[in-house]
Amino acid sequence: MGKPKALLPVRPGGPSFAAQLCATLLAGGVADVIVVTRPDDEELGAEIARLEARIRVVSNPHPEQGQLSSLLAGLNAADHPGVHGVLVTPVDAPLVRKDTVIALLSAFGTRRVPLVRAAWHGRHGHPVIFGRAVFDELRRADPRVGAKVVVQAHLHDAIDVEVDDAGVLHDIDEPDDYARLMRGQS
Repeated sequence: MGKPKALLPVRPGGPSFAAQLCATLLAGGVADVIVVTRPDDEELGAEIARLEARIRVVSNPHPEQGQLSSLLAGLNAADHPGVHGVLVTPVDAPLVRKDTVIALLSAFGTRRVPLVRAAWHGRHGHPVIFGRAVFDELRRADPRVGAKVVVQAHLHDAIDVEVDDAGVLHDIDEPDDYARLMRGQS
């Protein structure tokens, strides 16, 4: 991509992926936004420092261990008494809408199930809310498999929230994905 995905603009002249996601999460009602970075990612840390005070940067001490290690770094920073769940989304899914975050938080708040997933036309995407009931399962999960094993174990008691937001499925993983985004074709 030429630079870290988190720092790419979501549109020409627009905010970075990270800034866009942080703004969306805050506007959607997330009280405490945590951005997990690599230990040496000073540029992203500086980008986040320019944003609202309710956004914290947490360094993942083991990024070589994959996505689960980032999820756990954020979970460990967020986990304290009174926290009932964590909403998780990767930085390469910057098109999620505020209304989606509101819908997920509302569904979780009324039932407090172990898992709440966003869906668009029956396909699951991000964000995902993990309830406190699965925090320890996430911590014990095999890093090679990641959080998927926890998701699979709780499908029977999960809530799938159907949203009118194709952004829940759009991961910007490849240069072609990004080129489509810049052309407004995501």
